[in-house]
Amino acid sequence: MHQPAPRITVLASFSGAGGVERMLVNLLHGLTALGRDVDLLTIRTTSPHLDDLPPAVRRIDLGARHSLGAAGALARHLRAQRPPVLLAAKDRAGRAAVLARRLAGVPTPIVMRLGTNLSAALAGRHPLARRLRAATVRRSWRHIEHIVAVSAGVASDTAAVAHYPPARISVIRNPVITPQLSAQAALPCPHPWLTAAAQHTAPVILGAGRLERQKDFPTLLRAFAQLRATRPCRLVLLGDGAWRARLLAAAEALGVAADLDLPGFQANPYPFLANARLFVLSSAWEGSPNVLTEAMALGTPVVATDCPSGPREILADGRFGPLVQVGDAAAMAEAMARVLADPPPSATLRGAVSRYRADVSAAAYAGVLDAVAAGRCPPPAPAPGR
Repeated sequence: MHQPAPRITVLASFSGAGGVERMLVNLLHGLTALGRDVDLLTIRTTSPHLDDLPPAVRRIDLGARHSLGAAGALARHLRAQRPPVLLAAKDRAGRAAVLARRLAGVPTPIVMRLGTNLSAALAGRHPLARRLRAATVRRSWRHIEHIVAVSAGVASDTAAVAHYPPARISVIRNPVITPQLSAQAALPCPHPWLTAAAQHTAPVILGAGRLERQKDFPTLLRAFAQLRATRPCRLVLLGDGAWRARLLAAAEALGVAADLDLPGFQANPYPFLANARLFVLSSAWEGSPNVLTEAMALGTPVVATDCPSGPREILADGRFGPLVQVGDAAAMAEAMARVLADPPPSATLRGAVSRYRADVSAAAYAGVLDAVAAGRCPPPAPAPGR
């Protein structure tokens, strides 16, 4: 007799309009498209992405504002429902799940998704803070049955920093490319600089992300100033954050303020990505940068820093776009000029990111979750690289 596939329970905090929340919604769409029953346990509910949940998902609000504060409500849910497996979307959700399972006294296995290179994220902290964080990670994560890393770089870093067994780590690419992506990108772009006529004389270079340290937009701004000294061009940075005033002041000092625009967060950034002549990822660290993948999926040429981790894997060691050292404005400016002068074919870029289709990712997640629920170990993570 055929046994129905086990119900999937997902624990997540929806606390903003970021890429993690968007990728999780994409994953939920992919899982329900496979015919899977899904419960979504929410810790915070302040994200606009919640409006895009598939109707088939059963959403249960745990009534907490912080992950660890949700442990009690989560324990009650685990005790009452006994889910066959729990997917925790981030580190804090994973730690809350470990505590809740202990309180509930149930055997529900935990799978945790990791989207950040921990070593790089901790690199700027005091050595004592780094050691304490690493110790906390090791103590908590050893109680988690399996980890899904968004890139091979995140997988290898997790094994090293957390002393986590590599055989219990799987690499699954983010569910970036959805059936809706092209339709959203085809909508009119509201920015006057991104018309074909405007870009005939001044092509637009695009950056996107939170205006904060991780994205290192000051380096992109310095690179743009160097490029702007040699040819007409403009720079648009999508996103909000604490560094907005700092970037505007830097643009004034560099003499490029008239050619910089910061239009803020865009609910639909894809017409910007599709119409820009070049997308640049200037990050100091990433896990697997979704916006870089989205740009390529829309056929837009790219330049990226060789940050840990993700860009090197996505760009196949530089085959599909130049990789430059983090913080090197001169190398970034040179790479930007080179790609603007000789962009790769759009079809080549689209084909390079086929592994990031939402249906492919969702099927891989379902396979890992089913294996863990059945007490089997999924295949180990591949070595870093293509």
